[in-house]
Amino acid sequence: MEWKIADDRPIWMQLSEQIAAQIAAGVYSVGERLPSVRELAADAGVNPNTMQRAMADLENQGLVVTNRTAGRSVTQDMRAIEELRSKQAREQVLVFLERMKGLGYTRGEIRAVLEDALKEVEE
Repeated sequence: MEWKIADDRPIWMQLSEQIAAQIAAGVYSVGERLPSVRELAADAGVNPNTMQRAMADLENQGLVVTNRTAGRSVTQDMRAIEELRSKQAREQVLVFLERMKGLGYTRGEIRAVLEDALKEVEE
């Protein structure tokens, strides 16, 4: 996994968001065991304590569960994963709409652009 760390927000928060995005995208599937905190930290080039905080955040969100003897795994709660996917999709749509408004597009013009783009993707 390629990690993208910026200076504008706490690192643990960015790590949590990136792992959540991987869960939402199915890179880590339902019930799959996750790499250890140390492995993830080494891969991301961060302190294990920072990754631990990110994992704790994911647990608080209900996306990751800890099994005492088997480490952490992705939740089997499909509702939690679907809620995550819906939330992420909505955030992307809102960013798109704000950018389109910034370009001066009207509601109808935005709709037309989306329809054209959907046709291209379906072909």
